Amino acid sequence: MAAATVAAGLAVRSRTGGAFAKCAGDALYTVLVCAVVVLVAPRLRPALAAGAALVLSWAVELWQIAGVPTALHPLFGSTFNAPDLFWYVVGALLGWCLTLGGRHDGPVRPADPPAPVEETPSVRSR
Repeated sequence: MAAATVAAGLAVRSRTGGAFAKCAGDALYTVLVCAVVVLVAPRLRPALAAGAALVLSWAVELWQIAGVPTALHPLFGSTFNAPDLFWYVVGALLGWCLTLGGRHDGPVRPADPPAPVEETPSVRSR
């Protein structure tokens, strides 16, 4: 999922521009964070992985208010932009959906047949 997200981000950046590229980039940033969370904690439920990705993305955005060191600008950005918070939610939802689609807990097997019902001798009334 991480490699596909990076590829999608590069494709959006190279083929589009303006507001669409900015918003898509914000959402894909959170999808990538979600992929990293799943790589680090593969047993985490998809909703929790997406929630963690959202919280981390919001934390980075809020960190921009305090001032991200210049050396980290390429990774974390430099300017707080409130609408980015919305696009991180979009990315978390997309990451959640992709994580749900990628889960595989083993082979699917048919349900066990119902247990046979033991017949009890009937008591006849006379």
